[in-house]
Amino acid sequence: MENDKLLKNRFAELAQRAWARGQWVYSEFLTLAEQDELLKLRLSCPVTLWGGLESSERRIACFGSEELCGYAPEPPVTCLRIRPAQPKFADSLSHRDFLGSLMALGVRREVLGDIEVVDNVGWLFCLQSIAGFIGENLTAVRHTTVRCEPSEPPSVLSDPPPVTELVVASERLDAAVAAVFKLSRSQAQELIGKEQVFLSGRLAAAASAELREGDIVSVRHYGRFRYEGIERETKKGRLRIRARIYK
Repeated sequence: MENDKLLKNRFAELAQRAWARGQWVYSEFLTLAEQDELLKLRLSCPVTLWGGLESSERRIACFGSEELCGYAPEPPVTCLRIRPAQPKFADSLSHRDFLGSLMALGVRREVLGDIEVVDNVGWLFCLQSIAGFIGENLTAVRHTTVRCEPSEPPSVLSDPPPVTELVVASERLDAAVAAVFKLSRSQAQELIGKEQVFLSGRLAAAASAELREGDIVSVRHYGRFRYEGIERETKKGRLRIRARIYK
């Protein structure tokens, strides 16, 4: 409870600073639970969330608006490419390997966003303020020597995944979660009841919540998907929906 109070006070302080100065103010990276707490608050100025990609799970809060500040936001997020120096002799590297090596440098988790691994290369989103330190000091992941430099994310990350069509009984959240992750409806409902499911950055309040086109659903330990709406109704009265599933 004390931590929740401190977090809310911090959000209020950042919002007030942006309002008073007429300048954009940014937080560090927030977990989904912290984003949920933020979006519940009534603050003195607008707030948006950004993590480097539209699909990012860990995101920073951007306090302000173009109307208030007079200019567009420039979120202080950098993408770093972490690649084996000799790919032929590299270990098989996972998300846990990259994160563990970063933690070993003494880097706080709050300055790090999502880490995506594509073809044994890590793509890290982090605050600009820590990017130089990581680039200079991250020299190995597990037993693999790596090189780390700023880079644009590859198209496999920045481009949305292809549309997948699924058949469900309705647009209810539990029905979509069950279909996307190949679960039973009762398993999906259990995950929602255990507060493991987030809907567009907010904790899912009920299994019966109706999805809207553009909603992003994150399920802890399973993944996330973007809901793209109904394709058509089947002859049996069920719905063929469209979703983009992030691996």
